[in-house]
Amino acid sequence: MIFGFRKKDDQHNNEEQEQELAQVLFQGALNGKDANLAKHARLTEAGLLAAKELISNALYRRAETVWVEPKGGASAVRLLIDGVAYSGGRMRKQEAHAVTQMLKLLAGLDIKQRKNPQSGGIKADFQETPYELRVDCEPGPEGVERVIVRARNLSQQLDTPQDLRFSDTMRSKLREMMSDRSGLLFACGSPNSGTTTTRFAIMRTVDPYIYSVFNFCDLESRNVSHTTPFEAEADDDLEMALTRIVRIEADIILFDPLRDAETAKTLFSFQKKVALISELKAKDVVHALLQLLKWVGDPQIVTSGLRAIVGQKLIRKLCDECKQAFSPNPKLLAKIGLPRSTKALYRPAKQSEDDAGFEPCGLCDGVGYFGRVGLFEMLEMTEGLRKLVTQGAGAKAIRAQIRKEKMQTLRSEGLRLVVDGTTSLEELQRAFKAA
Repeated sequence: MIFGFRKKDDQHNNEEQEQELAQVLFQGALNGKDANLAKHARLTEAGLLAAKELISNALYRRAETVWVEPKGGASAVRLLIDGVAYSGGRMRKQEAHAVTQMLKLLAGLDIKQRKNPQSGGIKADFQETPYELRVDCEPGPEGVERVIVRARNLSQQLDTPQDLRFSDTMRSKLREMMSDRSGLLFACGSPNSGTTTTRFAIMRTVDPYIYSVFNFCDLESRNVSHTTPFEAEADDDLEMALTRIVRIEADIILFDPLRDAETAKTLFSFQKKVALISELKAKDVVHALLQLLKWVGDPQIVTSGLRAIVGQKLIRKLCDECKQAFSPNPKLLAKIGLPRSTKALYRPAKQSEDDAGFEPCGLCDGVGYFGRVGLFEMLEMTEGLRKLVTQGAGAKAIRAQIRKEKMQTLRSEGLRLVVDGTTSLEELQRAFKAA
């Protein structure tokens, strides 16, 4: 399959392949703004088919993110597939500009605006599957913008704790933490690791028929039933808005991602009045805790108000069609902390195009992995951890306390998925090394 755009002399050789690839259908902007292709006939002629080819190729390969970035006199295309970046070829400068402008038009954005970032979205259908394409444009050199398209398969619902494979123990603990209608819970993770999905799943651990749940955040087109939307008044600051929500007897508030110290201090000032669920950017739960301590500036306030931080990492799943079992060496088992009774582990099929009769797996195309699954860890603000943090303990001591209290960690969850054949040791090594 060819990514990006073919040269003219390649077109004949790939004609049959092109006919087999279904084309994406663009079905309107998420903001409801009409693209009016007739009014922009020249742009449509130059960019529509090229934009369709770009997105169709990406969706065919299950890419979750597509980048088109200016690189000198051309633009490079990159695809993120199951969290791993692949080259998508190159486009000429004019071609990249036409595609970018076309995607902006389809997403209901201002095609004349090139100096400021813009964000929008497109409703789409590919192979009878509905998608939501989030389009972000950023200013680039010489007027050629950088565009990022994030594809969300709407038929693959990852909404509930069960969808994300939260453990029964973790779900139970989260419900209990929010039962007294106070304190703060956070999701944390690296960019594009599913942190927002985890935040919404945390909210769904509570029973909306028992608790009054308000959403005071951007829902990103997610269907969040049994919650009450809240809109701040024009002259409200954050404290005033939260005060008004509390006055109408909110038990739990789903809040936007936390990005600065001022907002963090305000949220923690409401810790005894309502339960708050938010998220922040951090590579793991320990770094998230340290960031909160830095922003708030008072460990007593943080440790008294914080209930838990849930962190996650997405790892690739082994392809069920071609994964291979092997008998692990006892020394390997001892080194990674698995019981000697472990009879088999799994790895990607070892094949190469040099092998006689080589045919790549029809499901994963020879990659060895297909899809991703989340690993979850949970830092709980126990009495022992609270005492340690108020004494000024660093990351190493906090991690030791987490292990001592046998809290759920990314490592323990990762090894569990290795043992049950969901993923491989090589994938865990790659994922944690990338962090």
